[in-house]
Amino acid sequence: MEFPLNHNNRTGTSPLSSSSSSSSSHLPNPNPNSTNNNNDDPMQSWWESISKARARIQQLSSIIPSSYSLSSLADSDCPARSLLDSSDSYSAISSALSSPDAGSGTDPLCNWLYDTFLSSDRDLRLVVLSFIPLISGLYLSRVISSSSSSSSNSPSLSGFEAVLLAIYAAETKLRAGKPVLISIPDLSQPSLYHSPRNKVRSNAARVSVGVLSAPLEPQTAMKSTKRACIVGVALDCYYKVISQMPSWSKLDLCRFASAWAGQECPCRAEFDEIETLIDSFLEIEDVGREIGKLVIEESGSDSRGSRIPLPWELMQPVLRILGHCLLGPLNSDDVKDAASVAVRCLYARASHDLVPQAILSTRSLIQLDRRARDAAKMAAANAASSNANTPSKAKKPEVLLVSK
Repeated sequence: MEFPLNHNNRTGTSPLSSSSSSSSSHLPNPNPNSTNNNNDDPMQSWWESISKARARIQQLSSIIPSSYSLSSLADSDCPARSLLDSSDSYSAISSALSSPDAGSGTDPLCNWLYDTFLSSDRDLRLVVLSFIPLISGLYLSRVISSSSSSSSNSPSLSGFEAVLLAIYAAETKLRAGKPVLISIPDLSQPSLYHSPRNKVRSNAARVSVGVLSAPLEPQTAMKSTKRACIVGVALDCYYKVISQMPSWSKLDLCRFASAWAGQECPCRAEFDEIETLIDSFLEIEDVGREIGKLVIEESGSDSRGSRIPLPWELMQPVLRILGHCLLGPLNSDDVKDAASVAVRCLYARASHDLVPQAILSTRSLIQLDRRARDAAKMAAANAASSNANTPSKAKKPEVLLVSK
């Protein structure tokens, strides 16, 4: 797959042609050499970063003329951060990406996202990563639906593939051919808080190491056998910076996760009264149509997503993101409710597919979600009872001074 670029410094190159290095913020930098020229002058480096961000936003405003707020964002002190935090801009870009003609190799918006991720500005790359749930959802839903249909006129998705491959290539360079490992303590041994030091040292050798992610292989095209791995790596990069992602981006991931599961069976309500939550969602949708971002109807529309294969290499990063959406203390109630619905849909899917890892993971998230909601209800009830039992102080009589 070749992604045509119409720029002076990169013409007709592959998304994997740029280099990358590790970043202290866990954000892959595809072009580290561009940051070494102005380290001697911090003020000049800061001003050039602002100028580059403003130029990128101005170019984006020419691609999406309906986004009236982009010009004002370019004039702010932190244009890239303002673009990341703007819900109007996200809505305008999402509408453009959700168009049936979007995602091709000549799509100017995909071209902009690809070039922006290759820039050296960290905030601009965060903007691109905020659209990874939407791009992944649209791409996987469309490619699966087109492969299952008999139509030979399937739309080109090389623009979406180029963005995903660029992120995958940066992460491949960052890991340098090494797997992602985690230390698993031996639970049969007592903890270090209940053992003498000599026993703790002997038990330290018994700690086993688990492979969280296998070494990544460079990919120059989006092969069907590597599609889930490439998208999963892109979602894992999104998870690394999820604390800086806006809530509307997290809602997109929860929405597509529910659609990917594609299950409307009673299994999702096995642990609690989730049907009550879904019914309240539907009532809100009848009133204001706002719940369209949370509840997924299997209508076959690209913007809503569709049922897709869910191997573990794709399910694992999705569950990590949903875990943050469920338990993150700073997440809004809309994000938590959407993640609650999504994880139950994925549990139903895993129960039907008989995937042990997914069943255990989704069950754990459901139980954690229930405990968090029960604790919140108990805290609210205790606060209400304490306020009701607190006697109110009698007001002192008012003394009016009257002048003679």
